[in-house]
Amino acid sequence: MSLHFYRARWRGAVYVAAPEPHSLELWIRLRSSEPVAGFEQVEPGCHVRTVPAAECDGLEFVSTVCRWRGERFDVHDERDGLLLLEYLGGSALTARALGLERVERGVYRLWVPAAEVTDLHEQPVPLEIGQHHD
Repeated sequence: MSLHFYRARWRGAVYVAAPEPHSLELWIRLRSSEPVAGFEQVEPGCHVRTVPAAECDGLEFVSTVCRWRGERFDVHDERDGLLLLEYLGGSALTARALGLERVERGVYRLWVPAAEVTDLHEQPVPLEIGQHHD
């Protein structure tokens, strides 16, 4: 499971992506596990192509979110059947009542069994990029 990543739409297809700022404009590095015309294989199962952001039909940042004990959380890591959750509620009192660990001011996290988590899903957030006009 990828927990946080970028996704871009380019020429009718959707790719995992990574923004690459250049001196004059933003470029997007597109990645595919399958061969695609114009993409370069950089290792087995990884084909890439970098395009100007303006050529993309959309770019979004995707986070994995869930609910645990009725509260909303961002999922930051997973291992051995556990998920590292970061509280999104903003209440220090609620965070303490849930037994969360304070990692810095306003940031509370805890490893919990994945089986206790509900409503696990991707939450895409569209990002503004220079759109091309034909």
